[in-house]
Amino acid sequence: MLDPQGPLPPEIYWRRRALAVGVLVVVLAVIIGLIFWVTSDDSGKNTANSTDLSGTPSYALPSAYSDPSASASGVPGVSGGSSGGGGGNAAAPGESPAPGEPGIPGGTPAGETPQPVPASGLCPDQNISVVLYTDKPAYVEGEQPIFTIAVTNAGLSECTRDVGKAMQSVTVLNLAGDRRIWASGDCAPVEGVNNQLLKPGQQVKDTIDWSGTTSTPGCETVRQPVAPGAYQAVARIGEKASAPITFNVNRPAAQ
Repeated sequence: MLDPQGPLPPEIYWRRRALAVGVLVVVLAVIIGLIFWVTSDDSGKNTANSTDLSGTPSYALPSAYSDPSASASGVPGVSGGSSGGGGGNAAAPGESPAPGEPGIPGGTPAGETPQPVPASGLCPDQNISVVLYTDKPAYVEGEQPIFTIAVTNAGLSECTRDVGKAMQSVTVLNLAGDRRIWASGDCAPVEGVNNQLLKPGQQVKDTIDWSGTTSTPGCETVRQPVAPGAYQAVARIGEKASAPITFNVNRPAAQ
């Protein structure tokens, strides 16, 4: 059927054609943009939920090196460090959490209930909190980490606890926790009693240095510098253990 109006003038024909092409380009651009947005959003979610296990692991637990009792004031009575450790101090209750608060550094560990102090006056394990932290989140090969052990009376009554060097220990393991790397008593066992009468909420602290090398019980093997990577550490006061913390040992930066 013929167009009653006859052929379009060339300028109108090309103008309409250019308009149609422009609309088509805009539609394609919108479709491509939507596809890119959806793909980018999915990729971001996958990255956020994944863990990069290659190369040098990143620091995992910032709380491992924060001082849980930085606001407490000093009280004399704790001896200096061992295994190369520095001096320690005791801290009176300050703004630290009140005893009996579960799951808080310095409070009663989650799942444990403070027990009555026996006639001996000695603090039961359930009445003390042991927290370990490092002075830095990561170290360079050759540096010597400094561990601080904080012991708090998390019970409701004052009691006495031996926090001396013979009762202290720090053990370093691989990140998975299934391979022992070093323990503070392997090559430098120490003696020493330091009975502290702790009021509820009162805390004592002491430090233990680590040379950054391996060790075995009795120091029967040659000590080697530890390889770069992520490690965990646990402290004990007698049989009472802290929660594990993590830290990194990194290669020196390229010159």
